[in-house]
Amino acid sequence: MLLEQINSPEQLKQRNVEELPKVAEEIRQFLIHSLSETGGHLASNLGVVELTIALHYLFDSPKDKLLWDVGHQAYVHKLLTGRGHLFPTLRQHKGLCGFPKMRESEHDVWETGHSSTSLSGAMGMAAARDIKGESYQVIPIIGDGALTGGMALEALNHIGEEKKNMIVILNDNEMSISPNVGALHNHLGRLRTNTGYNKLKDEVEALLRKIPSVGGPFANTLERIKDSLKYLVVSGVFFEHLGFTYLGPVDGHEIDELMEILRQAAHTKGPVLVHVVTKKGYGYEPAENDSVVYHGVGTYKIESGSLHKKSAKAPAYPAVFGETVIKLAEQNEKVVAITPAMITGSKLNAFQERFPKRCFDVGIAEQHAVTFAAGMATQGLKPILAIYSTFLQRGYDQLIHDVCRQNLDVVFAVDRAGFVGEDGETHQGVYDISFMRNQPNMVIMMPKDENEFQHMLYTATEHIHGPVAVRYSKGAGLGVQMDAAFKPIPVGKAEVLREGSDVALLAFGTMVSPALQTAEYLLEQGIQAKVINARFAKPLDEALLVELAREQMPVVTIEEACIQGGFGSAVLEFYANEGLSLPVLPLGIPDVYVEHGSVSQQLEEVGLTPSQMVTTITQFMAQKKQQV
Repeated sequence: MLLEQINSPEQLKQRNVEELPKVAEEIRQFLIHSLSETGGHLASNLGVVELTIALHYLFDSPKDKLLWDVGHQAYVHKLLTGRGHLFPTLRQHKGLCGFPKMRESEHDVWETGHSSTSLSGAMGMAAARDIKGESYQVIPIIGDGALTGGMALEALNHIGEEKKNMIVILNDNEMSISPNVGALHNHLGRLRTNTGYNKLKDEVEALLRKIPSVGGPFANTLERIKDSLKYLVVSGVFFEHLGFTYLGPVDGHEIDELMEILRQAAHTKGPVLVHVVTKKGYGYEPAENDSVVYHGVGTYKIESGSLHKKSAKAPAYPAVFGETVIKLAEQNEKVVAITPAMITGSKLNAFQERFPKRCFDVGIAEQHAVTFAAGMATQGLKPILAIYSTFLQRGYDQLIHDVCRQNLDVVFAVDRAGFVGEDGETHQGVYDISFMRNQPNMVIMMPKDENEFQHMLYTATEHIHGPVAVRYSKGAGLGVQMDAAFKPIPVGKAEVLREGSDVALLAFGTMVSPALQTAEYLLEQGIQAKVINARFAKPLDEALLVELAREQMPVVTIEEACIQGGFGSAVLEFYANEGLSLPVLPLGIPDVYVEHGSVSQQLEEVGLTPSQMVTTITQFMAQKKQQV
């Protein structure tokens, strides 16, 4: 096999061009077989095989900078840069990352877990290159979805204005093109970048302008005609007006065509946009037929493409969310649902079918999504914004300025709150408590189980005025009985689940169940632990906290979120402000980025398993006794 002889871009370049289609086929088969055992982002990577080969064949990585946006399409890049042997560990604890990772390879020059960042990063690299007097290509590869992000459009505007030498690859896996249109566009692209053609055009225009009374107006007329024809036949006029030379579209699965257009781009001064049309899942029929399912897929059977489904004793929280918002919308016609490009992930498909005029997918535009929800709220609607915790970070200014400051009735359904497992540090939902808790008017809650979750969504929608964040895990619930009717939850009131007299375990959200298990282990050591379901990170149950202080019961706060600024910090702040003194131990995620692996491995890494917490708590209590 040719692929077995390729462990670097240099070894790829040693192959004849005629051999590259065979290399592409071997890579495709490698991905299909490898990901069937590990899972991962299959469809998007099958779509960029030829493009990645062409880039590494023609350019000189890592001197030339390749920036993958979003980074989940970089598997082929990893394979061609010597990491094929690591694919059995893909997205596993301490294994190969599913996104570009600088510490993995010198060829990974930009880390992209979130979309739409590559163009700004590339512009920074190009500016640094020119300041330092260096010479290399900067090549961001950005998907058509990522290009819709506002940050990407801001960067396009800046790049076009500065006229930096850069090749932007637009990986368009949504548009289909006919051969004739493609041929015409490629022909026009060759004309516009041909130095002889440009020189001739300039000379003819200069000559015409020298003809008295005729040349100037005639030349201007020709310019207007040229611009009009461009609008008619060139789809890239938008990019041209931003200051880019537009090349394409080109078939992203034809290596010869890719090579030709990339060579043109490399010899063109200023910013160039190469429009490459690819097909997600290309070469594997199941992924071609359903690129949504095979975007991020678990293990599967190669022959049929059928997924190996894990048996679940309870529905996942996103599924409960999807069902609950339908019930809420049936009861209240003011309820609307919004998501930034996560209809499927947030389980809003059924809602969209049931209420098509009340469901809005705004694309990869988190800032717009938040303010769009705010605008709806000003008119009396009840917007529920389903958004992953990690992506809510991108709408933070809007959360502050447009929602919290105006005290608007927006429900933030904060999905993927806590550890997310295999997607790793760029997607961990562990910071939102800290960045939301400091905002006046904000209410933050998280359920202990799926039944409480539906009641929290109901409470947030029907019984709270102002912004509310309901956090929930991507994992399965506990399998509890679901109430038939909604019930309001008293705002700011915790729930005592287990009595005890030695220590109080004040747990938030997903950590309530582990706290109960921890209490069982502590009992074996003769320690009576009171277990409290906090429910709210803001407002706190102040009456309960005061009661604990009066009893002088040591308090351990437990959260699947960062300690700094989190729920535990809120408890400590309350006691400090009230002048109440008692031992408080905050357990959560320390000041580190937690990388990919299973959720259980991530919890263990930060000491949040029941057995680990027992050790920490007993040591804490022993130290406090010695101090007394």
